[in-house]
Amino acid sequence: MHQKLAQALSGAVAVAAVLGLAALSPTQAAETVHVRGTIVGLEGSTLTVKTREGPTSVVALKPGWKVAGVAKASVDDIKPGDFVGIASLPTAAGGDGAVEVLVFPPSMKGTGEGSYPWDLKPKSSMTNATVINVVKGVEGRTLDLSYSGGKEKKISIPDGVPIVTFGPATQADLKPGATVFIPAQRGGDGALPAGFVAVGTNGVNPPM
Repeated sequence: MHQKLAQALSGAVAVAAVLGLAALSPTQAAETVHVRGTIVGLEGSTLTVKTREGPTSVVALKPGWKVAGVAKASVDDIKPGDFVGIASLPTAAGGDGAVEVLVFPPSMKGTGEGSYPWDLKPKSSMTNATVINVVKGVEGRTLDLSYSGGKEKKISIPDGVPIVTFGPATQADLKPGATVFIPAQRGGDGALPAGFVAVGTNGVNPPM
């Protein structure tokens, strides 16, 4: 495996594990902070991000931190047996509709498995699960998903929903204006230490 891609996937495992933190107790989950926004600057191990909410967040990158790029994927590539992470919202017609889809590399199957509340949008949820069936419809696809405990869920993927996977990236990609998604833990002093950064590359931004 290409060294950069191997490093990216190593970091991606970290973010996949973080996706599972929302399933912990409320006290534990409250310590997790998802920083979404654009980079203002990187000085040493300090990454400053203008968040999508407006304020600036200062992230302290931990020793050995990892970075992964976000690469474009296609709904046509999703097939039974694939492991995906889908942020979704309830639909007016009932059921859930995808807001974004992350297709995990095969080596990451099972990480962060489950379905739990997510903070991408109000009332959104994250489902990390195995695809058991793909149905093509007039306005997109519908996936039948299976996850731990023998549970199943059906999520529709309307046309135009962002579909991504992880790809290689380096520290050089963390430049001003680049879009990032950073799972961090808020310390007692208010600091935001993080060991992983997902950065948009080649015009593809992290939709998580």
